[in-house]
Amino acid sequence: MAHSLRDNLHLVADPRNLDHSVDEVFNMMLGVACELIPEVTSHEDETITSVVGFGGLLSGACVFRSGGTAALNIAAKLTGMEFAEIDDTVKDAIGEICNMLAGAWKGKVPELSANCGLSIPAVITGRNYEIHVQAPEFRLHHTYRFEDSVFDVTIICDGLQ
Repeated sequence: MAHSLRDNLHLVADPRNLDHSVDEVFNMMLGVACELIPEVTSHEDETITSVVGFGGLLSGACVFRSGGTAALNIAAKLTGMEFAEIDDTVKDAIGEICNMLAGAWKGKVPELSANCGLSIPAVITGRNYEIHVQAPEFRLHHTYRFEDSVFDVTIICDGLQ
């Protein structure tokens, strides 16, 4: 039997699924509640981004992006350790948060959960960079805050069967 997500696009692209996924992951793994906020521009020098790709009935990516201070805070809460700089452990923690968010998000739609795989996280650090996807089918982008930490999560769909 052929599976199609086209008939359930309203479920797949529902922004509430992204919000629920962030709530679940951050409550369970970090013990914090997140607040959806209007998009803000970071004034930090260092940015860290993790990308987890989707493959199968949906192709695209889950993108997690934060400033360095938020990344250090997230890694500290996730590992129970303190960090002074963005090292490999912090990068791994941000990659794992993105992986968990991607898994939680795709789990909200049964057809997507069963017919879409995840790539391993890729983590990018630096300054003044953007990730560009040509003509996505849909894009969900929300900014969240917990304590003094702000981060963005974006779901990009560039192909849907």
